[in-house]
Amino acid sequence: MGASSFVAESSPPPFGAQFAEVTVDTETGVINVDKLIMVVDSGRIVNPAAAFGQIEGGMIQAMGYAICEEMTYDKEGKPLQKDFNDYHILRSNEIPELKAIFVETNEPTHPFGVKAAAEIPMDGVAPAIGNAILDAIGVNMNTLPMTPEKVWRELKTKASKQ
Repeated sequence: MGASSFVAESSPPPFGAQFAEVTVDTETGVINVDKLIMVVDSGRIVNPAAAFGQIEGGMIQAMGYAICEEMTYDKEGKPLQKDFNDYHILRSNEIPELKAIFVETNEPTHPFGVKAAAEIPMDGVAPAIGNAILDAIGVNMNTLPMTPEKVWRELKTKASKQ
């Protein structure tokens, strides 16, 4: 029996680019995320199934933060969302087409040439969805989550300025 461990002297970051395709109902503000794509450099991919799972799971979690998971509070600071009827977490039928593309590189500071894969999908989903909304209907969403009510209000503000 043998055991060993490795602690890297540095922790080089992964790199990624994320893209979103959305459909927005301009009457209601409802956003439908049709497709999420991420291109990621996580070094060498040792376990492709796990790496794809990390990226896709992270994109789904970040999509929830981007469009529906919102905590609001009453005047006394008590949460208004007390269960999953009021706090919306994405259901499986709400998950868009997902695509992860790995650009493999060799990270020289790690003996297997790997970098992280779990955190990087959280960074770009909301900006990608926000940019897709801007491209689709011309409103710039600056707060999260980008709920239908917020999108609808931004559309009304835009219309009143024209």
